[in-house]
Amino acid sequence: MAENNQIAQAGQTGIAKLKAVLNAESVQEQFQNALAENKDLFIASIIDLYNGDKSLQECNPNAIVMEALKAAVLDLPISRSLGFAYIVVYKNKKKVTDPQTGRTDYVTVPTPTFIPGYKGYIQLAMRTGQYRTINADMVYEGELRTVNRLSGEVALDGKRTSDKVVGYFCYFQLLNGYSKTLFMSVEEMAKYAKRYAPGIKKDTTIAQLIAKANDGIVSKSVGWEGNFNDMALKTVIRRLISKYGYLSIKMQNAIGHDTEAENRALIARNDTLQIAEAQQLDLDSTTVDYEEVVDTETGEVKQQPNAAAEASTPTPDY
Repeated sequence: MAENNQIAQAGQTGIAKLKAVLNAESVQEQFQNALAENKDLFIASIIDLYNGDKSLQECNPNAIVMEALKAAVLDLPISRSLGFAYIVVYKNKKKVTDPQTGRTDYVTVPTPTFIPGYKGYIQLAMRTGQYRTINADMVYEGELRTVNRLSGEVALDGKRTSDKVVGYFCYFQLLNGYSKTLFMSVEEMAKYAKRYAPGIKKDTTIAQLIAKANDGIVSKSVGWEGNFNDMALKTVIRRLISKYGYLSIKMQNAIGHDTEAENRALIARNDTLQIAEAQQLDLDSTTVDYEEVVDTETGEVKQQPNAAAEASTPTPDY
């Protein structure tokens, strides 16, 4: 996208720069190939999304367009209110070195990332024409009777006793009669999110995540901490159809993009933790222990660096 890079360097800012990238001939051609007569409507939705999201406004317009193209190729709308697909922003860390001083530092780089929503997975499955039905929903207290680990069959015909969410299920049946069901409890889902979800904060506990399933808060944010139940539904759908379902090329691409986004964000999260630990070690290594000594001439008690600690303390490189 050399043409886009030249445009991005033209001194424009904000929405003007994004529109300049979107109006580039090569970009218009890619959206035309993916969406045909729906091209203009989709491009307008990108601009609307950008105008309403401050985090996106901090990102490189070229990167935003590249992620939007992934949704366009799958023909999934990116409007958050629809819930088919999202472009979220991860705060990644990047190592930079000052060419003049040689000092290395870490800067935060807002990175737009395309992820499909659970409705997007259902839409892609139905488009294959191979599914007689596909359904995913929350399971409430009292509804679950048994889960047959051998056959995978789940009995959800119990009587609902409360509005407490205890788990999530996905069920599909193909036209050839093959069917499969997957159930995950809230606790299993919380453990899964804690281990794999890049947006989960380090100090978030399993109990706190479980509580989000029943807090009744409808958040506009995307992710496990903002919308636990939607992410749980997407997880149970993706895990079931990726293992047992019929996958079209577009469904394979959606799963691939989703997995790539998670892996990329996980790497960024781990890098951030390592950077924080390294910076803390740097601070610790420059801390000098002091000891009290008595001036033999005046009798005054003074503090001076401990000789052993001072000898072992490296000299900072700045």
